Amino acid sequence: MIKLSRGRYRARMAEGAADIEAAQRLRGRAFHGSGMDADGFDPVCDHVLVEDSRSGALVCCFRFLPLASGDEIGRSYSAQYYELSALESFEGRMVEMGRFCIDPDLRDPDILRVAWGAMTAYVDTQGVELLFGCASFSGTDARAYYDAFAMLKDRHLAPRRWLPRVKAPDVFRFAARLRRKPDAKKAMLRMPPLLRTYLMMGGWVSDHAVVDAQMNTLHVFTGVEIASIPPARKKLLRAVAG
Repeated sequence: MIKLSRGRYRARMAEGAADIEAAQRLRGRAFHGSGMDADGFDPVCDHVLVEDSRSGALVCCFRFLPLASGDEIGRSYSAQYYELSALESFEGRMVEMGRFCIDPDLRDPDILRVAWGAMTAYVDTQGVELLFGCASFSGTDARAYYDAFAMLKDRHLAPRRWLPRVKAPDVFRFAARLRRKPDAKKAMLRMPPLLRTYLMMGGWVSDHAVVDAQMNTLHVFTGVEIASIPPARKKLLRAVAG
């Protein structure tokens, strides 16, 4: 059970239907502008809420789908969009992190820090060896993110033994198509904050982005092998989680 508080924010596990509905409403605002965002994965996931401890307002949420090993990766959300058979041989415990969102009216970096503290606590408690998910860029025009994708190609592609293959009907094959040298400053400015944090932990990505018209996003499969996180980064994350 996750319960942590840092400064103005606290993180905890959802405890019932009302908590999950609150998360679905926040997701609706963040992903669609209004309404509810719900799918068939919600009932089988563990949901995390980050709240403003002063007002009780929900400011961030995400969900975890725990998997015993790579044998179960076919039932993940990501498996709808990526051919993940290479990861079936992964022997350790996995968790898929998904539907991550922050209240679109807020810009406080402490929210992301507390969220990562909660993720770290969950990973440590569950003995997770691989954290993965779909990291999303807003919109479906890849040209806006060419420097970011060029940087992913140059520095952050998945090891060949784990590399996801194409499954979705509409993809942008940035590793094959882009020949440009990335402008590092532009790349990091256009990189989604969640993905930026994954990369700082030694994360890797697929060689293509899925064009998701329904969610109005481009997303890349992203994995973080817990054993490969730099020690200094682990220490910082655990300081927040502890």
